[in-house]
Amino acid sequence: MKNLFKTGILMCLMVLVSCEDELTQEPIGLTTLDQANSTPTLNTVESSVNSSYELLSNRLNILAQWDWGGGLVFQNDYIMQDIASDDMEKKWGSDGDQPWMDEINNFTFTSTNGGPNGLWKYNYEGIKRLNIAIELLTKSDIEAITGITTARKNQLLGEAYFLRSYYYFSLVTNFGDVPLILAPVKTYQEAFDVAVRADKTLVWDRLKADLVLAKGLLPNSKYSSSTEKWRVSKGAVIALQAKAALYTEKWSEVVTLVDELAPLGYSLNANYFDNFNTSKEYTDNEVIFSYDHQSNTTPRRGNGICAPLGWGFFAPSTDFLNSFEPNDPRKLYTVDAANQNVNKILGSLDGANKGNDDAATNKVYMRYADALLWKAEALNETGDYSGAIAIINLIRARARTTVTASGTIPPVGTLLNRVASTDKATVKGWLISERRAELGFENQRMLDLKRWGIAKAVLTAHGKNFQDKHLLYPIPQSEIDASAGTLTQNSGY
Repeated sequence: MKNLFKTGILMCLMVLVSCEDELTQEPIGLTTLDQANSTPTLNTVESSVNSSYELLSNRLNILAQWDWGGGLVFQNDYIMQDIASDDMEKKWGSDGDQPWMDEINNFTFTSTNGGPNGLWKYNYEGIKRLNIAIELLTKSDIEAITGITTARKNQLLGEAYFLRSYYYFSLVTNFGDVPLILAPVKTYQEAFDVAVRADKTLVWDRLKADLVLAKGLLPNSKYSSSTEKWRVSKGAVIALQAKAALYTEKWSEVVTLVDELAPLGYSLNANYFDNFNTSKEYTDNEVIFSYDHQSNTTPRRGNGICAPLGWGFFAPSTDFLNSFEPNDPRKLYTVDAANQNVNKILGSLDGANKGNDDAATNKVYMRYADALLWKAEALNETGDYSGAIAIINLIRARARTTVTASGTIPPVGTLLNRVASTDKATVKGWLISERRAELGFENQRMLDLKRWGIAKAVLTAHGKNFQDKHLLYPIPQSEIDASAGTLTQNSGY
């Protein structure tokens, strides 16, 4: 019977069934349910949360060994959000390598494509680990058993609630209704019971509720730990609360939450590239949440996404390059087309880390400029056009005063301020353009186009076969098969 469940959500969530067919490299220190249910140790408590971060890593082969077709060699964010959009192409030169990526690019994919499969499995594996961590940390006697302090327990539990929310945010925005799993799945019957799609409103409500819990548990400071600055902070929680409010159109909440970030110590960096420069990590003012990649560690935790850059993957579309205003420093800081270097991903301006499968450059998930533009969007939606324009101009001012990648100052007249306007559509157009320039190659474009309701118009004009059904990705067919049809498919697939 075990073979029936070796793939799909049942495999991902069943914690008492062997996963060696899929998870060929269990992380060192991964906490199992047996450990959580027996007498846990302080190390068990710590590792239960630490291993849950790993699914945000760009390390290669976390879930399987070179399963390209299954979308499991690395996270699929760049494929699903950037290549699928009008910003990125699969490679600098067209070829037949990894045709499943081409299917995402031209919207000919089906429910067996590796992109949705990898996206689904990464998120649910993270949720599986977090459910074990939360069950362990909420044991009434965990402090007495392990000796963990109340402050440390609260911090780890706050991190776990945030991370579970983050994984569910990815699932609900990409798939819509998804199974809502809030505890470890211990039997086959439970696995069948939970393999049912919950209405997306319930998923949004749960992830928002988890964020409220996380916010109350984490210290009121920029970093949760002065020695482990990579950990989830209260700022990360607030930022994800604001982003969730944005996606559910709770405009006043967006404004209130974004305003809570500056008092914690967040501001725009003077130099745009400091957000991505490997040498500036955890010393800058702007990055709110990132995954801390490190080279030469055991177990490995380097940024493996730099390896496919050395194989010719991830190139800008001509439309993306042409979308920048003249002399905008962000263009070259994002991608050096002449030398085929994606600087923003590499964390360097000279090609360093290109081809390196163990690079130290971090993966940035949320930063203050992004949050400010959420606020600008919310202000525009509520009629505060001058407030929205002021934020857009603040972002433009930082860009035009940034020393360029070549070491010069942009010429006078670069990125002039947007003028006063009371036309909502005009301001929205400026916002759309600014987000594309500011956040290119940061896995935001496709989700932005979809939530703005302009994906079909933009991508059709770009020559893509985007249909209404593509507003959501298909539930992986392997998941539906493994559930014996309990999981249902998104419309059109």
